[in-house]
Amino acid sequence: MTTIINKISLQKRDKAVNWHPYTQMKTANNTIPIVKGKGIYLYDEEGNKYMDVVSSWWVTLHGHAHPYIAQRVFEQLNTLEQVIFAGFTHEPAVELSERLLKLLPSDQEKVFYSDNGSTAVEVALKMCIQYAHNQGKKKTKILAFKNAYHGDTFGAMSVSGKSYWTQPFESMLFEVIFIDTPNPENLKQLQAQITALADEVACFIYEPLVQGAAGMLMYRAEDLNSLMKICREQGILMIQDEVFTGFGRTGKFFAANHLTEQPDIMCFSKGLTGGTMPMGITTCSNGIYSAFLSDDHHKTLFHGHSFTANPLACAAALASMELLLQKDTQMNINRITQQNSVFVKTLSGHPQVENARHIGTILAFDFKTVQGTSYFNEIGKKLYNEFLQRGIIMRPLGNVLYLVPPYCISAEELDFVYQNIIEVLDQFK
Repeated sequence: MTTIINKISLQKRDKAVNWHPYTQMKTANNTIPIVKGKGIYLYDEEGNKYMDVVSSWWVTLHGHAHPYIAQRVFEQLNTLEQVIFAGFTHEPAVELSERLLKLLPSDQEKVFYSDNGSTAVEVALKMCIQYAHNQGKKKTKILAFKNAYHGDTFGAMSVSGKSYWTQPFESMLFEVIFIDTPNPENLKQLQAQITALADEVACFIYEPLVQGAAGMLMYRAEDLNSLMKICREQGILMIQDEVFTGFGRTGKFFAANHLTEQPDIMCFSKGLTGGTMPMGITTCSNGIYSAFLSDDHHKTLFHGHSFTANPLACAAALASMELLLQKDTQMNINRITQQNSVFVKTLSGHPQVENARHIGTILAFDFKTVQGTSYFNEIGKKLYNEFLQRGIIMRPLGNVLYLVPPYCISAEELDFVYQNIIEVLDQFK
C-alpha cells in the first residue's frame, strides 16, 4: 500500500485532502510539492530549485534546514519535548525570556508565551482590556491604523483594517477606531483626535514603520514617535506588533530600535524561531504585569495554549537568536540593506514602477497598472508565475512586489534577483 501511495504525485495527494490558506481553491494554480530546503533554496519533487526571497511568509531568517538550529532542536527533543506551562517551567523557556528581554527596550520585563502571531496579538489585547478592568475602569475601545493587519483570529481581525478578508465577520468584530498612519501633514489632527478619545481608549495597536500585508506600506519613525508620545501623555497603553518587523527585518534588531518612544507591550512570532517552529511571544512592562497581581483570583489573566512555551520551539528560538547575534549575520543584514538602498534608486527610474521603497532587508515597489494598487490586481498572479518560471519565489500582494530574503542570501544571489526584476518589468511594459 505504501508503494502505491508513493507513486502518486504529492501534488495530486495534496489536492485530494488539503485546503490551503488565502487560496481560492477552484481557480488556484496546482501546488508545488517541496521535498527539501537548503539555505535560500527550496527543491520540488522533480528536482527544480527555487530561490525563496520571501522567506516562506517572512519567517525564515537564516535559510532553510539550518544545521545549527536542527541540532539544537534534536538535542532538546531527546531531553524534553513538551511540558504543561501552568505550574511548571523549564530551562529553554527561562533562558529564552532572559535573553530576549535583554535585547528589548528596558521596560519590557515579562514574557507571555503563545503559539503564533495572531495569538500573541490576542494576548496583548486581553492584557490591555483587563488592565483597565482590574483597576475598576471601563476603557474598551481600541485605536489602530487603517490598512492594519494583525492576524486572522477574531480579536486580531477586529484591529485589522476592514477589507474583503474581514467582511463576512463584520457584525462579530468589536469596536475599533481606525486612524491614518502619521505624516507631517496630518500629525496635529491625529494628536488632537487621540486626546479627545483618551478616556475611552484602552490601547493603541500598530505595526511599527511597515504595514506588511497592506502592501509593505512604510512610514517615518519620527512621526510614529510623535503619536506614541501623545498616547503616553494621555495614559493610552501601546501594543507594538513586531511579528513581521522583529529580529532584523528593518536593519536593526527590532523596529523599536528606530524609535525614541517605547511601547508597553510587544508582540513577536514569524522570525522568532528562525522559521523553524511555530511560537508566539507577548512581552510587557512590570506596570502591566502588576495590575494582574492580586489576592482576588478574578484578576488573573485567564489565557493559555496547550503548547505554551514548548521546549522544542524555545530551543529553536534560542538557536536562531544566537545566529542572529553573530557578526556574520549582522554584516549580512547591513549588506542587504545597502544593496536594497542602491537598487531602489534603479527601480525608481523605471517607467513601470511607482513608490519604490525599502527599510533594512525589506524592499517593495508598486507595479504600475491601469487597475491601480490593490491586493486583487490581476497582474499579481501573472508576475508570480513569471518569477516561478525563473526559479524565484515572489508572492506579490496584488501589484505590489517585495523582497524579504533570508539573511544568508549572497550578494551575487541578490543581484541575480534584482536583474530578474528588471527583466520582468521590461517584459511586462
